[in-house]
Amino acid sequence: MFDLTMLDLSRIQFALTAAFHMVFPAVTVGLSLFLVVVYALYMRTDNPAYRSIYRFFRNLFAIGFGLGIVSGIMLTFQFGLNWGPFANATGPIVGTLLALEVVTAFFLEAAFLGIMIYGEGRFPRKVVLFATAMVALGAFLSTTWIMSSNSWMQTPAGFDFVNGQFVPTDWLAVIFNPSFPLRYIHMVVATILSSALLVTGVGAWYLIRGTHTEFARRTFSMGLGFLAIFAPLELYTGDALGQDILAEYQPAKLAAAEGNWGSENTGWNLLILPNRDAEENTFQLGVPFAGSLIVNHDFTFSEAVGGMDEFSEEELPPIMWTFYGFRIMLAAAGVIVLLAATSVVLRVRGELFSARWFHWLSMLAIPAGVVGIVAGWVTSEVGRQPWVVYGELATSETVSNLAPASLVFSVALILGTYAALFGTYVYYLVRAMKSGPESVSDDGDDDFDVEDDDLPGDDGAFTLDAPREYVGSGSGGRSAAGRAYFRIDGAGEVR
Repeated sequence: MFDLTMLDLSRIQFALTAAFHMVFPAVTVGLSLFLVVVYALYMRTDNPAYRSIYRFFRNLFAIGFGLGIVSGIMLTFQFGLNWGPFANATGPIVGTLLALEVVTAFFLEAAFLGIMIYGEGRFPRKVVLFATAMVALGAFLSTTWIMSSNSWMQTPAGFDFVNGQFVPTDWLAVIFNPSFPLRYIHMVVATILSSALLVTGVGAWYLIRGTHTEFARRTFSMGLGFLAIFAPLELYTGDALGQDILAEYQPAKLAAAEGNWGSENTGWNLLILPNRDAEENTFQLGVPFAGSLIVNHDFTFSEAVGGMDEFSEEELPPIMWTFYGFRIMLAAAGVIVLLAATSVVLRVRGELFSARWFHWLSMLAIPAGVVGIVAGWVTSEVGRQPWVVYGELATSETVSNLAPASLVFSVALILGTYAALFGTYVYYLVRAMKSGPESVSDDGDDDFDVEDDDLPGDDGAFTLDAPREYVGSGSGGRSAAGRAYFRIDGAGEVR
């Protein structure tokens, strides 16, 4: 353990922090869009089943959102502590983009999150829907700035290097750097798929148990609908990233991800055991001719896949992490595509809610989206080594000179803390699923639809479209806590 260098320890700590943080945006970003859709359906149909779905997943969103903020702050701290030279060199660009995230995204989410969580019964439905949409907009804006910043480090553009710092000369080129559009769409769709897997899995759980049937059927159907729509787009953007970005800007990463040393293999490797000293694979298992089709889109199956022998030892990233990170990501994508395709067949055949084996498969597939995102992130970040700003700034030049013992202690502390937080989150998810959603027959207290706030003789009381709660007697209006209540007129009728 203590043979590790300062650079190794700092990278391990950052990798642990980033991997943990990634779990929560992976779920909450897509879930925010789902909540907007569900609440809009509730407003349009007035079906309490949608309200039940909204409330159930809103609670899961809230706790995931909170843990995402905490873990994200830890990442920011590390930029200043463990990676001081990096922060100094990239601050004019990366620091500005992260500041834009706080100003445009975090403040927007923070401003409307309270209304979204506690606003039902205190605000009209339109306000609750608007707040939910603003929270979703904030989540996607946050993803925009984070992906722009990270993509700039992958394919830097629009800068001059002055006195040891990257100084922006063209902000449009910085933000919309060559890899940003595809990487952004790929990431956003990945978060939607991860959330859809969670929604689908929860619905499958209740279908298997035979409880909360209406909630389960609608949730299961909507989650699979999201998967069927977005899974093909994820495949397309992933393939385009390899073809258009990696092949042109990061060919060493692409070579390591394919695991070929020479440039004569037309197959596609499933397993390898690389030997960097001998520049060969000690063990290699692949599918013949598949590499030509998958990597080169060559339907003659004769074009070989590029090898790592085209690059020097210093240019190659860690092979095992890059290769197997990429394979795990593809395996997760395969599970998602299989699930989506099967759901379409079952839906057409009218067996979506009766195929019990598929319900089990859907429930077991819940982690596939998050696993795929973390594996893809490992491939992307490890694969760009030895560069932190690709081709411009080496990672070894950006680590702070800290005391090794303190860094070992902080790594252990972060590992223990994150394990406890993640365990708590999983425990909450399991408990929420066991407790189940509210009954769709519950009246709830969400309605605050003011039909006419200026009735003749109105003394300031509100007329509501449906009875929700009675507080006190006599005239109505708002309680001290802001809750609406009804007015009882002289005939004893509720208005």
